[in-house]
Amino acid sequence: MSTRRFLFVLGSSRDEGNTELLARRAAEQLPADVEQEWISLAEHPLPDFEDLRHDSDHVRPTEGTTALLLDATLAATDIVIASPLYWYTLSAHTKRYLDHWSGWLRTPDLDFKATLAGRTLWGVTALAHPQEVVADPLVGALRNSAAYMGMRFGGVLLGNGSKPGDVLNDSEALARAKTFFAQEAPLARFPYETE
Repeated sequence: MSTRRFLFVLGSSRDEGNTELLARRAAEQLPADVEQEWISLAEHPLPDFEDLRHDSDHVRPTEGTTALLLDATLAATDIVIASPLYWYTLSAHTKRYLDHWSGWLRTPDLDFKATLAGRTLWGVTALAHPQEVVADPLVGALRNSAAYMGMRFGGVLLGNGSKPGDVLNDSEALARAKTFFAQEAPLARFPYETE
């Protein structure tokens, strides 16, 4: 896969929220030859995840939102989880998307984990709190997910904003957005792992 393809998974409950605005500012800096696909989970809601890990009837979805998101995920070299910070972690839409990864891991002939290994997971979030440390659970969830999948982790671009458009007043976040996707993403590791 030579051409980079970014999948932006929008996990907000509203259109053009602060997280999406920040993600779009960062995406503006990507080279013109980088493909971008944007999918709003509010516009393309996934069904609740049904845990069938000990059953044998996993089948690849072929239609609907689940198939759309699976195919887009498999095609991406870079997956950007753009989730606002809701109760100190990922939004429900975003968590449901990641829950579906559990099913895709067990779908015969999909090789989901092997396909994503070596690709890059990024995060973008807006929070309405002056201390960025409150976003640690969200950051940890994404970093650990990347580590489990054998992916690279580009980190999480944090911005501050509550009311619509507030993040555009966060000059530090906008400055970080200019170079966020240009940084080298290391292979993700669990916090307890050593080199």
